[in-house]
Amino acid sequence: MEAIRVKENWQRAGVYFVRTQAMVRGFQIPLNQEFDEEDKNDTPYILILDGIYPVATCRLHITQAGEAKIERVCVLEEYRKKGVGKIMIQAAEAWLKELGVKHVTITSRDKAVGFYEALGYEADWNNTQTGGIFNIVYTQKSLTD
Repeated sequence: MEAIRVKENWQRAGVYFVRTQAMVRGFQIPLNQEFDEEDKNDTPYILILDGIYPVATCRLHITQAGEAKIERVCVLEEYRKKGVGKIMIQAAEAWLKELGVKHVTITSRDKAVGFYEALGYEADWNNTQTGGIFNIVYTQKSLTD
């Protein structure tokens, strides 16, 4: 598995492929809800490749000085529970540290909170969103440890 910091158009195509397969096809999220105004040519993404095949991705969003969100985390179904997500989140965290980020938030599907907790994130069960496509729980981690 290779983690790429997306810079080129072909890499961005891999990001969009994974998100379309994992989220639109996998969870029936309407295309116009999966992709939003934050998906731009200069948006930072991590893309995981298995050889030439794109299998996972996430989007980075610097929210303010020293803080960021890892967003739109998705892994193709056949690659889940094989360590791919861990590789991706660690690559995203490394990039964010280089950018001076000290605190990161990930909004997690309630059913995936355990994955993030295993990576050192703390779930805030008082900060949730319900009623959308997924029930969301905010998870947080300090990158200064």
